[in-house]
Amino acid sequence: MNRNMRTIVAGLLAAAMTVGLTACGSSSSSSSAAASQPEQSTSASAAGTSGLEDGVLTVAMECAYAPYNWTQPDDSNGAVPIKGASDYANGYDVIMAKKIAEELGVELEIVRSDWDSLVPAVQSSTVDAVIAGQSMTPERSEQVDFAGPYFYATIVCLTKADSPYAQAQGLADLAGATGTAQIATIWYDTCLPQIEGAEIKTAAESAPAMLMALETGTVDFVCTDMPTAQGALQAYPDMVLLDFNDSDDNFVVDEGDINIGISMRKGNTELKKAIDGVLAGMTADDFNDLMAQAISVQPISEG
Repeated sequence: MNRNMRTIVAGLLAAAMTVGLTACGSSSSSSSAAASQPEQSTSASAAGTSGLEDGVLTVAMECAYAPYNWTQPDDSNGAVPIKGASDYANGYDVIMAKKIAEELGVELEIVRSDWDSLVPAVQSSTVDAVIAGQSMTPERSEQVDFAGPYFYATIVCLTKADSPYAQAQGLADLAGATGTAQIATIWYDTCLPQIEGAEIKTAAESAPAMLMALETGTVDFVCTDMPTAQGALQAYPDMVLLDFNDSDDNFVVDEGDINIGISMRKGNTELKKAIDGVLAGMTADDFNDLMAQAISVQPISEG
C-alpha cells in the first residue's frame, strides 16, 4: 500500500471511532432491490469508512454494456476476472477502474450486477463503487455520491440504414417513428419524451436488449449516448448514427444529466476525494482516447 493510501486509511480509521454513518435510503424500488442484495462482502465498506481499508476496491458494473463494460471468456486485452464467475470483464469502465486502483495502491475486484441493482449495491455497501456508465442525474445524486465525471457524453440516436428515418436531421424528423431506450436512463426518461409525434415503446432492460430491438425491427430507432452508439456501429454495420448535436432541433439536457460519473455510498467523502484526485489528472481527450481503445477491442457479439 502506498503512502497516500496509508494516509487515507489512517484518517478513516480515526473517523470511524468517533462517528458512524448508515447507508443512505432511497425510493421504495431501490430499497426493495437493496434488500435482495447478498450479504456484505469482506471487501465492502463499513459505515463511516471508505471501503479501501482492506486494500481492495470493489467495483460493480453490468458487464453487459459495451463499450463501457462487457463479459468475455478470457483475460485478453487486459480483462479482469469477475468475482464468483469464470468470466472476465473488460471495457472502458474496467480500464478506468484499473487506473484508479493502481493510483490508489489497492487491488481491483469486479462484481457483475444488474442495472437496477447498482445503486442499491453501493447504498448497502455491498460494493465500494459503481463504474458503469451512470449519468450524474439529480435523482441519482439524492441516493449516492458521485466522483467525476470520468466521461463527457452526448446524446444521439441510431436507426437502420434502410429505414425511412435514416436521413433525419432533427427530432422533428422522427415524428411517426417508434423508439425505445434502456430502462432507468436519461435516454428513456428525459430524451425520448422530447420527440413529438414518436411512439415510445416499453424500455429495454439492458443496452444489448435495446440494440436488439432496433436490429430486429421492433422499433425504428433507439436513443443512447455516443460511446454506446459507436460500439453498436461496430457490431451492427446495418445501423446508422443520427447525431443532432449541431442542429437547433436537438435534445435539451443538462450537463449533469449526461456526464458520466462514479457512484458510491452517500457520505463516503474519503473515497470520493481519492477518486476525484485520480480523475483530476486526466482530460476529456484522455477519456476519449481510452474510450476509443475500448471500442477497438469490443467483442462484436456484445454489440
